[in-house]
Amino acid sequence: MFKKIKDSQITISELMLPSHSNFSGKIHGGHILNLMDQIAFACASKHSNNYCVTASVNRVDFLNSIDVGELVTLKASVNYTGKTSMVIGLRVESENIQTGEIKHCNSSYFTMVAKDNNGKNVKVPGLILDSEQSVRRFARSIARQQQAKKRSNKFKSSEFIIDEHLEIIKTQNAKIEL
Repeated sequence: MFKKIKDSQITISELMLPSHSNFSGKIHGGHILNLMDQIAFACASKHSNNYCVTASVNRVDFLNSIDVGELVTLKASVNYTGKTSMVIGLRVESENIQTGEIKHCNSSYFTMVAKDNNGKNVKVPGLILDSEQSVRRFARSIARQQQAKKRSNKFKSSEFIIDEHLEIIKTQNAKIEL
């Protein structure tokens, strides 16, 4: 079974309240991460027709701060489907409701796994890639997975070669005392 990407896309908007902020009036990153996890869950569950859990989050860079009183919009879309997992692409924007200025606050990729009623992984529908952008996003997800495997293998304690890293570490804010 295959599904179109647009059939499981989700968009939510929420007004940022003082209760979401830190002492300087900026919205806590943790609050935004919570919203991101919720929309990733909704998108993945809609695509798979099953309960989903977050397996991993690939890099969240906070590009612009969000102020109290701004309207935050989160957009989620399935970028990749494996056997039981999906990569959900997320985009977060904030809008100053007085000026209409929109800021891109962050983008991220959540890997979600579909579960049956007994908590076992369950097969997910594949994606129908119907645009160049959807093919690019799917291919980028494959490349990101391959890079992550290569990275984690290189730094496994059984594979790690310390001499390959000492020179670069010496140029950083660290002192080596071996």
